[in-house]
Amino acid sequence: MKVEKFFVPSSEAGAQLEIVAAKPQHQGPFPTVIFNHGSTGRGHNKALYSRTVSPAAVGNYFVERGWMILFPQRRGRGKSGGNYGEGLSLDGYGYSCNVEIATAGFERAVEDVDAVVRHLRERSDVDQSQLAIGGVSRGGILSIAYAGMRPNTFRGVINFNGGWLGRGCINHESLNPSIFERGASAGIPTLWLHGSYDQYIELSTVAEISKGFCWRVDRGNSLLPQQDTP
Repeated sequence: MKVEKFFVPSSEAGAQLEIVAAKPQHQGPFPTVIFNHGSTGRGHNKALYSRTVSPAAVGNYFVERGWMILFPQRRGRGKSGGNYGEGLSLDGYGYSCNVEIATAGFERAVEDVDAVVRHLRERSDVDQSQLAIGGVSRGGILSIAYAGMRPNTFRGVINFNGGWLGRGCINHESLNPSIFERGASAGIPTLWLHGSYDQYIELSTVAEISKGFCWRVDRGNSLLPQQDTP
């Protein structure tokens, strides 16, 4: 996968976001997907903050199918500017289970995705009618929620093991559903991929949440598929 790296302005003065991008060899404009990274586990290892996340397996999958893919690094991650502030505890050691702190971290992430979308709107090699968003872990739930918060932007969403708080925080039972619900109004296909033995996000919890995205009750009270997966 041939990649390029560049920086775009964030909403924070002086803080730019690192983006790793890959696209097919033929001439565009290309259908384009934004793929959002996750957390750093428990948030204890600060050395992981500076690691740029751009999985080649994901990039190659899309590029081989004619898509351009962007891997943005949110503020304080990879080589992006600013401090990493996605819900860390007040002492800066690990992620906080406090709902207000965690929610503020999510809102900060939304601001960074806004900056990436603004960049996409300015590119001539992007097919503006064929945009998708996806991600893993925190990036997965961020993608689902963002599509509903910014309607008529994306054609579909891919969520790999999405969740903002892991099972180590009891508040994950209330916070994760409330964030996922922000995406329910998007009205576009969503694909949810979750592992049975994920150490952070419980499959049973996500399965319950995802029902609202996959089914609706019609006038006759029978369950019908709401939309196909992409």
